Amino acid sequence: MKNVITLILAGGQGSRLYPLTKIRSKPAVPIAGRFRLIDISISNCLHSGLRKIFVLTQFSTESLHRHIFLTYRFDNFTPGFITILSAQQTLENRNWYQGTADAVRQNLFFIEGKGNYVLILSGDHLYRMDYRPFIEFHQAKGADITIAVTPVTADQAPELGIMKLDDHQRVISFIEKPRPGPELESMLLQESLLSKLAGEAKDQYYLASMGIYVFSWEVLRDLLKTTPFEDFGRGVIPFAIQTYKVYGYLFQGYWKDIGTIKSFYEANLELTQPLPPFNFYDEDRPIFTHARFLPGSKIIFSEVENSILCEGSIINRSIIRNSIIGIRSRIGENCLIENSIIMGADYFESEEEIKSNASKGIPNIGLGRNCEIRRAIIDKNARIGDNCRLVNLRNVQSEENENYVIRDGIIVVPKHGVIYPGTII
Repeated sequence: MKNVITLILAGGQGSRLYPLTKIRSKPAVPIAGRFRLIDISISNCLHSGLRKIFVLTQFSTESLHRHIFLTYRFDNFTPGFITILSAQQTLENRNWYQGTADAVRQNLFFIEGKGNYVLILSGDHLYRMDYRPFIEFHQAKGADITIAVTPVTADQAPELGIMKLDDHQRVISFIEKPRPGPELESMLLQESLLSKLAGEAKDQYYLASMGIYVFSWEVLRDLLKTTPFEDFGRGVIPFAIQTYKVYGYLFQGYWKDIGTIKSFYEANLELTQPLPPFNFYDEDRPIFTHARFLPGSKIIFSEVENSILCEGSIINRSIIRNSIIGIRSRIGENCLIENSIIMGADYFESEEEIKSNASKGIPNIGLGRNCEIRRAIIDKNARIGDNCRLVNLRNVQSEENENYVIRDGIIVVPKHGVIYPGTII
C-alpha cells in the first residue's frame, strides 16, 4: 500500500442535493446525525492502510476544509498525509476544474513520483470497502485500469454507468446511463459471472461503476496528457476500454450513491432500522469524524421508536419515530417527528442569544413547542417556531420557496433557515 496514492474527488457542486449544498460542498453534507460524507471514503482509506491521500476540492470549500483540518491529523512519526488540492489558477491554467478527469489532470504535478498506483475515489458515496483486495486484483491481472463494479437492478441501471465484462472480468463495453430497452438489455450480466455473485443475484442484474478506479501511474499520466476528456465516466473510461487493459472488480457489499435529496433521505432513514444495511456500529472498522466532546442526549418524558439520537441533544416530552436527531438538537415540548432527519446545530445558543432572538421575533435554533414534522429534512442551525406543521399538506412533489424546498415530496429546510411560528407546509 506504500506505492498507492489516493485521490478523493470532492469538488462537485452537488446541484441535485440542493438546498443541502446551498452553502457547502456535497462531501461536507452531514449524514447519520454526526458524520459527514467525506468521512466515509477517508475512513475506508485509513482502514485499508492507505496514508497518502489528496482531497481535490472546488465548490463551497470552507466547511469541508475546516472539517478535514480539525479531524484528520497524523502525528510526526506517521509516514503519511492528507493534503487538500483546491482548484487554483496557475501560469499554465486559469480555469476551474472542468470535470473529474480534468481535476486530476490539473494536479498531475503534485502526485508525480508519489507511487506506482493511483486510487481514485468519490467523496459522496456511502459504503464500507477494504481497498487492498481491489488493488491486489489490479496487480494480479496486470491491468492498466481497474474499476470497482457492483450489481444493480434494471430499475437502478438507467441512472448509473453500466459495464459488461467477459469471463475473465475484462471490461468489454460501457454505457453511461443506458436507456431502458435494447440498449440496457445488451448490458445484462452474463451467466458466467452470475455464479460469482452471492445472495439473491438473478438474471436482471447489471454491473454499475462505483466511480472507484485504480490506475497504473504511467497509464493515468499518459491518458490525461494525450486526451482532452474532462470526465472519467463520460470520456476517459470509454476511450481506455478500446486500447488499454481495463478490468472490473466485483464488489458485493452495501453501496449507495447519495446524489439526490431522495437517495440522501432514504440512506439516512435506512440507518434507523434495527439491522440497517450499512453498519455505523462496527468496532473493528469505525467511521472516523470530528471529536466534539459533547454531553450525552437528554430525554425528558418522551417516546422514541426506531430512531438515532446524537450527543448534545435535548428532547422534551415529544414523540420521535423512524428519525435521526443530530448533534445539539433542541426539540420543544409536545412535538411529533416522524420519518425525518433533524441535523441539529453547530453550536449551543447562550442565554443572551436566546433573549436576543425573542427581542428580534425569531425562533431559537431547533424545534419549538407543538410542532409536527413528517417526511422532512431540517438542516443545521434551522429555526422552527412554535405550532409549525411541516407535513406537505398539499402533497407537492417539487416546489421552491424562500424558506424551504420540496423535492420528491420531501420538505427540506436549508441551513440557517427560519420557519416562523404557526407555519403550515
